[in-house]
Amino acid sequence: MRNMPRRGMVRNLAGLGLAGVGWAAPASIPPAAAQPAATQPTFPSRPLRMIVPFAPGGSADVVARITALGLQEALGQPVVVENRGGSGGVIGSEAALAAPADGHTIIFHSLSSAVLNAGLYRNLSFDVRRAFAPVALVGTLPNIVMVGPGVPVRSLQELIALMRRGGVTYASSGAGTITHLSAQLLASMVGAEATHIPYRGSGPAFADLLAGRVDMMVDTMASVIPAIRSGQVRGLAVTTTNRSPALPEVPTAQEAGVPGYETYNWHAVFAPAATPAPILAVLERATIAAVASGRQRLAEAGVEPRGEGAAMLAPFWDAQLALWIPIIRASGATAD
Repeated sequence: MRNMPRRGMVRNLAGLGLAGVGWAAPASIPPAAAQPAATQPTFPSRPLRMIVPFAPGGSADVVARITALGLQEALGQPVVVENRGGSGGVIGSEAALAAPADGHTIIFHSLSSAVLNAGLYRNLSFDVRRAFAPVALVGTLPNIVMVGPGVPVRSLQELIALMRRGGVTYASSGAGTITHLSAQLLASMVGAEATHIPYRGSGPAFADLLAGRVDMMVDTMASVIPAIRSGQVRGLAVTTTNRSPALPEVPTAQEAGVPGYETYNWHAVFAPAATPAPILAVLERATIAAVASGRQRLAEAGVEPRGEGAAMLAPFWDAQLALWIPIIRASGATAD
């Protein structure tokens, strides 16, 4: 899955030696061309902290932990995953920016924290595009429309009919997140209404879907595949143009009768913008190596592995900002 067409969504919402500067390379990653050593210390010189700005158990957490294992192998240092959920990723973002920009703290951003918050919060303490430096894109993820075990529907059309009768509730990982906007978009496209129940992350939202406290949810597939396969929840449709190899039995929204309904999430590694370029290069190559070594596990989790560096991620990020910010503003959604 590559960058999804913009038209459907818009229309329907009305670490590698750095000998040149004296950096010592982990053996698993090729060093840069040798130059006279400087006096700067080896990188990395201690364990890294990967901040995930969402609660444990959600898709970002699942994909981040797969990536962290690969980074440990590539960098030769532990990578500790730290969940700092809340405010759609703002709290975790601020925690990353408060750390020294020496490469030992990185952040595992998603669409919500790297893009959507820029449109949802009018008083952010930082400009996301200037505050963070792109390192590498890990992967993209389709969303899936799900209902809880007690909801008496087995197809997307049956869910739509139920929504039109009223009283349906849907969970999200927070106001203005992709899980919120995806469900809102579905309702608006089919002329239905549903009550939004926001949570502090996908993990607690999905827990309440399992418990029957909410009726439906649109979330990324990475964290929910086991529950769907076991029948704990029912997956009704994936929100991309092609079926997912991880759940080939689940139709696309178009196949299920809602053409043009396309939304997807993505995850990438970023660092504070003041991080020195040589360190960013270390992290970039390490992340690409991590995606390569974890490709099978990522695919099994419903992720399309990408492993593309900053030269690709930077314009991709810009395009995502240009796509989603107008949509959010048109929707009137705010988070402060």
